[in-house]
Amino acid sequence: MTRESNQQNLLPSDLSDGKPDSRFLNRELSWIEFNRRVLEQALDRTLPLLERAKFLAITSSNLDEFMMVRVGSLKLQHEENPLLRDPSCHTVEEQLNAVSEACRKLVHQQTRLYVSSMEEALRNSGIRRVKFIEENTSAARAAEQRLNEIEAVLSPQTVATGASFPLLMGLSLHICVRLRKAESHSAGQTNVETNAPEEYAIIPIGKAIDRVIWLPSDSGHSYILLEDLISSSISRFFPGREIIESCIFRITRNADIELREDSASDLMIGMEEVLESRRRSRVIRLEHEKGISESMLYFLSAGMHLTSNDLYPIDGPLDLTHLFCLHELRGFDSLRDEPWPAQKPSNIDPQRSMFSNISKRDHLLVHPYESFDPVVRLIEEASADDDVLAIKQILYRTSRKSPIVAALKNAARNGKYVSVVVELKARFDEARNIEWAREMERAGVQVIYGIRGLKTHAKLCIIVRRESQGIVRYMHFGTGNYNEVTANLYSDISLLTCKDELGIEATAFFNAISGNSQLKNLRQLATAPDGLRPKLLNLIEHERTRCQQGQKGQIIAKLNSLVDPEIIEALYLASQAGVKIQLNVRGVCCLRPSVAGISENISVVSIVDRFLEHARIFYFARGGTPQIYISSADWMPRNLDRRVELLVPIHDSQCLQKITSTLHCYFKDQASTWVMQSDGSYTRPSLNSEPFRAQRHLYETAKRAVIEAKNSRLGNFETLVPKVDH
Repeated sequence: MTRESNQQNLLPSDLSDGKPDSRFLNRELSWIEFNRRVLEQALDRTLPLLERAKFLAITSSNLDEFMMVRVGSLKLQHEENPLLRDPSCHTVEEQLNAVSEACRKLVHQQTRLYVSSMEEALRNSGIRRVKFIEENTSAARAAEQRLNEIEAVLSPQTVATGASFPLLMGLSLHICVRLRKAESHSAGQTNVETNAPEEYAIIPIGKAIDRVIWLPSDSGHSYILLEDLISSSISRFFPGREIIESCIFRITRNADIELREDSASDLMIGMEEVLESRRRSRVIRLEHEKGISESMLYFLSAGMHLTSNDLYPIDGPLDLTHLFCLHELRGFDSLRDEPWPAQKPSNIDPQRSMFSNISKRDHLLVHPYESFDPVVRLIEEASADDDVLAIKQILYRTSRKSPIVAALKNAARNGKYVSVVVELKARFDEARNIEWAREMERAGVQVIYGIRGLKTHAKLCIIVRRESQGIVRYMHFGTGNYNEVTANLYSDISLLTCKDELGIEATAFFNAISGNSQLKNLRQLATAPDGLRPKLLNLIEHERTRCQQGQKGQIIAKLNSLVDPEIIEALYLASQAGVKIQLNVRGVCCLRPSVAGISENISVVSIVDRFLEHARIFYFARGGTPQIYISSADWMPRNLDRRVELLVPIHDSQCLQKITSTLHCYFKDQASTWVMQSDGSYTRPSLNSEPFRAQRHLYETAKRAVIEAKNSRLGNFETLVPKVDH
């Protein structure tokens, strides 16, 4: 296999190795290194072209969120205490400088890839971007029609010298125009006053008009970006003015604005105020076309109080997320991945109710290879089942047209007791969750807005059903959100069970959230913020103690982020005692693997492939009787200390076998794996002639299970005995 690769280390030299006494890597730079691994997917010529374009759009979207949240947070810290040090021993100011340098490198690599390689490859494949449109063509006529529409929608705004800078929308494109005033009218004529002072105007492009404008084309597809079309006809927005210069720019605002719950008497009102505050928050990044004049750059940066570290000149299109639109083009199937449709779980009988399926045995589903439909189906069946008394659920993120929310509303209308914890503080989904909360309240659902000071991030649904033997609790525990759309894109685990010992504790957990009370004496589940950290530390310590006693110890963990210093220190101590530790960390990892005397028994890999790795699975050998857990929580201070999370054991033997094989296959991967080095950089492993690819293996396993189940059903003959009336 060959890859077009750009393996330049993005970590600045003064931070990549850390300080000599530092045992931790910097969190922010570790995230940037993760986004570089995503960018490498866009560089990989073995992938279909539109998939590469999608990954390039993902890196751009990822960076937007990083700037809004993480850089925004650093900016706030810098205002309070610029000398504050993180666990890697670097001050806030050092981190801001290093992040700025690393992000510039990343943006440069993104833009260079698009301009120097991908744009031409797309054009050769029949997807052509144009910047200027030739006159007297069908494309020119179509563009003129769109310009008439655009001119009717957009409104330029002149910015007077010394006036307050206008409030501009974050993550939205704008055009800044430098021009001269016109002389007074004379005999119907307007002349440009050559000595008139220059002034500036801004055209907010907004998001009301599609950014990708498709044009008539003799072959393939041609398009022009909205900002290019406006720029090419900028004079029509300022008749009678001399256009000296125009420049496309984009701003990013700080989104790290949290609700002060000690002063918010009404959580929903408070969250609406947070959303409004983000709209007006401080600008922390200015992206602009390369080649902008010093005077225009000064006008923009001074007006928004920006420093040189906040400025990002870009020699190409700003905001590459428009490439998502190209990926969605109909046709061009050869430029996309082959379809991997989610398989119907082989051990769930579609002819039986979900209650019948779950009462028979536990079911563990590996998404997106196995469909999320059984989870949706369980809640939909519960909403209409006469024997269901109550549904209790936690919603952190949902889809726009959520069938689960619809089922919960239907259940309430059908007289069920429906209690839903809606986390209004789920970042960037606050507005949607507020809308869902209000809709469910109108339908008669008891809506609870979580716990003061904490985010409720656990994934749980409890269905209470009256059966002949008494009350039975049917449950879903998950590592991902109740979003049937992202369930087709994210790799997650679902557990469906009606085990009584789990049901009792899950109910106690939910009622503790709804009643804001203390949880005590849980034996099966572990919960944050009270019990999860001690539970994990105890499990790690148990493996360390076994090694000290001359036995074997082993820890295998798959998670999204490893940041927590106390957990990392515990893993270091376990490694020093001889515990073999294998970590699969998709994103941020602040632990240094393979350091002599500290972590030589720890290895860290990261998989970046077509599906986003999102599942949290933890394996502890326990002297030959493994304990395996799934969790909603990563090993980060926010998850362990400031969120409501769940750690759930897997007991069923078939589920244990399935999750163990799933976990182990991630560490066999060669095709999509990156191996972490002790300095925080990542390298590709050597490839075999047919490298093992974990995601493909899991998909093929799910397909094979469906075929085997079908063949098994065909091989079992059921004798039909006629019913005789007596």
